Amino acid sequence: MIDPEIPTNDLLGQRYQALRKRVRQAEAACGRKSDTHLLAVSKTRTADEIRGLAALGQFRFGENYLQEAEEKIKQLRDLPLEWHFIGRIQSNKTRSIAEHFDWIHSVASLKHARRLSEQRPPHLPPLNICLQVNTSGETSKDGHSPESLSSLLMDYASLPNLQIRGLMTIPAPAEGDSDMAHPFRLLRSLRDRLSSPQLPLETLSMGMSNDLEAAITEGATIIRIGTAIFGPRGYNH
Repeated sequence: MIDPEIPTNDLLGQRYQALRKRVRQAEAACGRKSDTHLLAVSKTRTADEIRGLAALGQFRFGENYLQEAEEKIKQLRDLPLEWHFIGRIQSNKTRSIAEHFDWIHSVASLKHARRLSEQRPPHLPPLNICLQVNTSGETSKDGHSPESLSSLLMDYASLPNLQIRGLMTIPAPAEGDSDMAHPFRLLRSLRDRLSSPQLPLETLSMGMSNDLEAAITEGATIIRIGTAIFGPRGYNH
């Protein structure tokens, strides 16, 4: 069901409203209040599409490709948008990431974190980061193993221009509710074990278009949604 104030010929608006309803239903099903933040993954999408979503009240956007993101950030600087980098970090691009983004969800290397802290412009607030955890044990994916994270946490926390907000994961594809939920439950359990009053790790960045219900049930605070809002992508990168 689409909210009546969204024109029926506005497909982007229809998808966005349908997704918001889906999120509310998932929260209600597990007894959560409406506290899940939606991060619209706008990689390969145009500045006009982002502007259209902003008109509907969406202000958090996630980007994977730095060069593409830089251009969109420039085009949309008149809007109060919050930019999240969710792609793989490369050492030669940390300076630009530190200069342009408010959040980074994909911090998987202490070396990269040190560079980001050193290169964060002094006039900007600390860079919000999530530490990426490889909950599925895939060798093709970045991320700390759950076992190694505790020994690294204080090293990350000592970096002056970064603020650790929580943990992030990109699990392996799974079928069935139980298989989908397992990596999310693991991330939540890890967060609960490592958090402290000094480092609450309040953010769990997990869940995408196909598994957001499982992620919300397991405590996701940020879900990263692309296809369910924008439709299938054409990759030209």
